[in-house]
Amino acid sequence: MARPQEIEIAAEMVANVLSIEVAEGDSVAVGDTVVLLESMKMEIPVIAEHPGTVSGVWVAPGDVVQEGDVLLALTVAR
Repeated sequence: MARPQEIEIAAEMVANVLSIEVAEGDSVAVGDTVVLLESMKMEIPVIAEHPGTVSGVWVAPGDVVQEGDVLLALTVAR
């Protein structure tokens, strides 16, 4: 039986958080946009690389994030 594991999704660059596309408890599939960032006047979608359930959202629209900052966490079955 697979054990649940928490996976953190982090920012890959310095950016502004434009929107959060999910809420805690939402199910996400591979390829779903979970956060929309803006950097250098470009919108950058943050995509889920694993299916799972959102277990925490650590940023809000308007926040400035640094490379490596955790945006949210997913609980996935492994």
